[in-house]
Amino acid sequence: QQPSIAVLPFDNMSGDKENEYFSDGLAEEIINALAHIPGLKVIARTSAFAFKGQHTDVRRIAEVLGVANILEGSVRRSGNRIRVTAQLISAADGSHLWSERYDREMADVFAIQDEISQAIAAALQVKLAPKADVRRYTPKLPAYEALLRGRHHLFKFSPESWARAKECFEQSAGLDPGYAQPHADLGLGYFLAGTTGIQPLREVAALVRAQAQKALDLDQSEAGPHFLLGAVAASHDYNWKEAAEQFRVAISATPVAANARWAYASVFLQPFGRFQEAVAEMLREVEQDPLNVSWRAILASHLTHAGMYDRAIEEARKAVDLDDNNYVPYITLTETYMATGRFVDAIAAAEKAHRIAPWNSLPAGMLAGVLVRTGDKKRAEEIVRQMGDSPAPVMGRVLYHLLCSETDEAADWYEKVIEQREPFALIFAAAPVNQCLRESPRWPKLARMMNLPETVS
Repeated sequence: QQPSIAVLPFDNMSGDKENEYFSDGLAEEIINALAHIPGLKVIARTSAFAFKGQHTDVRRIAEVLGVANILEGSVRRSGNRIRVTAQLISAADGSHLWSERYDREMADVFAIQDEISQAIAAALQVKLAPKADVRRYTPKLPAYEALLRGRHHLFKFSPESWARAKECFEQSAGLDPGYAQPHADLGLGYFLAGTTGIQPLREVAALVRAQAQKALDLDQSEAGPHFLLGAVAASHDYNWKEAAEQFRVAISATPVAANARWAYASVFLQPFGRFQEAVAEMLREVEQDPLNVSWRAILASHLTHAGMYDRAIEEARKAVDLDDNNYVPYITLTETYMATGRFVDAIAAAEKAHRIAPWNSLPAGMLAGVLVRTGDKKRAEEIVRQMGDSPAPVMGRVLYHLLCSETDEAADWYEKVIEQREPFALIFAAAPVNQCLRESPRWPKLARMMNLPETVS
């Protein structure tokens, strides 16, 4: 059986609640170090941190996350001193496989992380990769702390938290010009801002590229920036050769960067109708991060586009169980129910999505389209009127016209989606909901605008 581990967030034992970012960051750094070990299954941060502050039984956590071992610990900071305790627990019987206490200077925090990783590798009898064994670059401590603060904010991902994260990453890069990581994280932040609608992708694409390139110039060995370059080449430049090369490097790395599989599956494999491969990538992502509602919702969407409707519904419902306030699973449920003729269920799902995210035109467009199909044209027209002439994202209008079988209108709006460089142009290109447009005389021009084949096999 493959050795497996989840690293829980370390308890912040310092009197100051402000030090939370540091204890969380230390656990995340250990996750990153362990992820470099070939053959070791390491649960991603989102899922490992889902139990924070809940005092859940270790065996229950291991069962939910599908791992055999749990690492937990605590951090206490006082002045320039740090005390870290860590224990590795076997979930089978709750026994301690290893434990250690470190009393050191703050400057030794990097050595402590490396020692913990090595001790775990020894306890689980897995070999550290040569690369994992040697810390390539030791950043200046203030730059490192600014990076951890930035990640703490980035993780909450809202317009406000992104603005604060950006400030921290820029500060980190300024404090240590040789440090690659703040540039990689800045690039990721810009990319997420561009794909979640916080900023238009057209505005941030050059910034994503510049930061990813800077990170690679400083540290060639990191694979994360490659997926960012691949994602921009695909979703902004429609340069498929460049995208293929960058994603190849990113996806073959150990570890694969956190957002890489999602980007590869969504904006590279999907537009070419490579749905089975896209599903396989998202299944790997979900296995590593089973409690991440976004990944599960995206997996459900890929299953829908692959025509695997029953499994899509199952995964979307699991996503809803994880977070009933996330609109993405409900959009997928709407799409799936429409594809299978379950109009009553489709209306219920679309209503729910629209209620959660009234500001987003995807649920609005789908709800209006479903209402037209089921005869409530008056309410549909009211929703479309509220969306206005510049809906965000524009794709909401396309979906509305597709559901109403209004191919010419759908094509007109699709052109705008492409001009705006919304990733949805690629995500829906080969999707079942887009079939009537793909079979129309309007499609070849749209396909050429994205450098896609004019017919999707």
